[in-house]
Amino acid sequence: MSGINQGRHIAILGAGVIGASWAALFLAAGHRVAVFDPAAGAEDAVRKYIDSSSFTLEELGLRSRGTQHNLSFHSTAVSAVASAEFVQESVPERLDLKHALYAAIEPVLKKDAVVASSASGLRLSEMQAGWRDPSRLILGHPFNPPHLIPLVEVMGNERTAPGVVDEAERLYRSLGKVTIRVNREVPGHIANRLQAALWREAIHLMSIGAASVEDIDTAIWAGPGLRWAAMGPAMLFHLGAGQGGMAAFCERYAPSFHRWWDDLGNARLDPDTVAKLVAGVSDEAASSSPEVLCERRDELILAMLKATARIRQN
Repeated sequence: MSGINQGRHIAILGAGVIGASWAALFLAAGHRVAVFDPAAGAEDAVRKYIDSSSFTLEELGLRSRGTQHNLSFHSTAVSAVASAEFVQESVPERLDLKHALYAAIEPVLKKDAVVASSASGLRLSEMQAGWRDPSRLILGHPFNPPHLIPLVEVMGNERTAPGVVDEAERLYRSLGKVTIRVNREVPGHIANRLQAALWREAIHLMSIGAASVEDIDTAIWAGPGLRWAAMGPAMLFHLGAGQGGMAAFCERYAPSFHRWWDDLGNARLDPDTVAKLVAGVSDEAASSSPEVLCERRDELILAMLKATARIRQN
């Protein structure tokens, strides 16, 4: 997959929210994008999504308006991938669907094409079972929406051909993405497990009446969330002990963390808990529609990305 900075032929398989967002990003980066999704109205939905994301992409320094001439829609996955150099697969997370898709496209893929799955919960080894030769299949899991959130979790394993993960990372980085390597197969990969751990404790605190859903959300975005947008928890705690660094931090705060860890909850999404969550979110979102809230979310994320871009480049 040479000439990554030139326009490449990219296939998008599955054009729901994730696939449409990927399509918008690849187009804005100057690539030719072929889309397959059998759902009724998929083409109209994707074109509308691309139009709605144009402002954000241009603010991120990508060319978005007028790119739809490089966009094509296909009635079969086979025709979409026929000459693709990179395939971003984002079909629903059902192994039977993915395996059937892989069986259909494998015979027609270009020899050096890379297929990356956006799967957030399925394991790479499970998906590889749908291939005769899975050496060009990798995990390329984004965070929603992919055209805005930088993170992509990338993974290969012993059945992955040498250099394939490196190729995918180079392409993702050319789009402005930040990649991390998943070195061991675990359910949910890395970032989803971290946010699942945080949400479990947030639900526990709500369930025991420690705080409202809205105040727990506020505790994150107005507190540690701001710090986490700058650096990860390990580096922040390293800095939190001054010149002593991580060693001093652990020595100083180990008893406190052990006490907190021992008291963390084990929340479950049972009907009563779900009802409380729904009521809490409904109260928080009562004054705005989901569309307005999504716009507000994206504006805030975009502002943070633009504000930190120059510093991170240095």
